[in-house]
Amino acid sequence: MRKFMIAALLLAPLSMWAQDNTWERPEEEQEEVRQQVNPDAKYLRGAVPEVDGKVVFSKRIEAPGKSADQVYAIVLQYMQKMLKEKNQLEHSAIVTEDATQHTVAAGYEEWLVFRSSAIVLDRTRLYYALKAECGDGYADIELSHIRYLYEESRSPLRLTAEEWISDDAAVNKKNTRLYPRSGKFRRKTIDRKDFLFNKFESLLK
Repeated sequence: MRKFMIAALLLAPLSMWAQDNTWERPEEEQEEVRQQVNPDAKYLRGAVPEVDGKVVFSKRIEAPGKSADQVYAIVLQYMQKMLKEKNQLEHSAIVTEDATQHTVAAGYEEWLVFRSSAIVLDRTRLYYALKAECGDGYADIELSHIRYLYEESRSPLRLTAEEWISDDAAVNKKNTRLYPRSGKFRRKTIDRKDFLFNKFESLLK
């Protein structure tokens, strides 16, 4: 009896350790673990929406207690401020300011930086249209007409969002990872969109 108890105590830690091994878990649990640690999870299929075959990011941003005039003024001020940011280039401009319709539209040309160090500067020109339609208590923000000019000093690549960062162009068929080259464009474009939408939210809340 005593020998049996000693053997059980010696084996218990081994059995507990074995249960923690990923390869011994059910397949569904293994897939859940992989998804939890996947750095590309937020960038996979569905993260780049399309409308009539065109990549369009849009969001209604609430502005509690603010009139259409107030929302319009806040949005216009920030879109004008964007023109003076360090990453902006010569073709960035406000193209529509309609205080009556509470609509602002602009075209931006800016640097989108993938990697910057003492010996490497990997970046692309990013072009996009940003439009805001404002009303009492809200602003409808739309980011569209996205395109890129990459490696212009060597062999320039002119790319559109539809052909380069769409689901089919940038995400593998299993929907587990991004393709290396187009994937970096998809990541940075989504990050830029998130930054802008979050900025408008913080200004209008």
